[in-house]
Amino acid sequence: MKTAACLSAFWCAAAFAQQPRVENARMETRAVSGGLESTFRGILAAQSAPAWIGYSAPIVPGDHQMCCWNNNVKCGCSLEPRDHDQNFTMSNNNETVKLEGPRELVVLFRVENHQTGKIRTFTPDCNLDAGGLPFIWLTGVTPSDSIRLLLAMAKDTSAGTHDEMRKADGATAAIAMHADAGADSALEELVAQSQPEQVRRQAIFWLGNARGRRGFEIVSRVVREDPSDKIREHAIFALTQNKEPKALEVVASVAHNDKSPRVRGQALFWLAQRAGQKVAEKAINDAIANDPETEVKKKAVFALTQMPSGEGVPLLIQVVRSNKNPEVRKQAMFWLGQSKDDRALSFIEEVLK
Repeated sequence: MKTAACLSAFWCAAAFAQQPRVENARMETRAVSGGLESTFRGILAAQSAPAWIGYSAPIVPGDHQMCCWNNNVKCGCSLEPRDHDQNFTMSNNNETVKLEGPRELVVLFRVENHQTGKIRTFTPDCNLDAGGLPFIWLTGVTPSDSIRLLLAMAKDTSAGTHDEMRKADGATAAIAMHADAGADSALEELVAQSQPEQVRRQAIFWLGNARGRRGFEIVSRVVREDPSDKIREHAIFALTQNKEPKALEVVASVAHNDKSPRVRGQALFWLAQRAGQKVAEKAINDAIANDPETEVKKKAVFALTQMPSGEGVPLLIQVVRSNKNPEVRKQAMFWLGQSKDDRALSFIEEVLK
């Protein structure tokens, strides 16, 4: 049985739409006073023992479920490590079938010794076990205040420790899920060349993955203008996660124009993975025929193997038949040999005869 000091706190989502459902927590609700940052600092100053602080904010539209496990009836997450013989069960009362994605994001901070440790994000449908710790739920948090607090934490990486960078990653991901235009500006700040590479990479990923048209515009600029080959290469992947129709056109342009052979090769790889056959085939064939670097031509040949449903097999055969570069022909023949496609095997038999 739970002790009186570790009361079971369970909130019905129907009654408190913004709050998660939590058990095994010493619950306290506080209204933000004087702004979120001031309230948060006040809690930190007073909190030496471990505790969780949380609030909610509107989430970007979409079918999001941010949790640890899902048994098709309910999902849940233990915020603190648990012994293997300890069960985590939640009441099933008031469970409802969701006909649309969640409207709220739950942002949680684990604090201890007057410092912020982990930052975690959930959707309200995730049942949480607080492990018996105090759980301070803040009300009256505005999206802009939330983004401002998280942005400061994302930039706080001067020590460069693993824990600090993990906290920055969590803050960046939380910013990206806010349904507020201020999140775009905050992520754009984190993309700046003055920021550490890991922070920039995280911001670029989330801009491409979660920020729609504005994210596409920012990441496209990074792909065109950033001096770092590694950052441009990462931005290519981020563009492939974006749903803007022109995102893959930008990737195709990179495959043709980028100054770095490695970046051009990566662009070809992701085109084969993500683009339709017409776009991918045109860019890859152009690289095989015209790229000045043999290594890029060879990467283009490999990209043909990544096209879905064996679409690249006829193109590989054509490369072997007609390309003038022996290294490229050799590479194409190698990948045909790795294929289990009947067309590839028939062609190899024809060559052997």
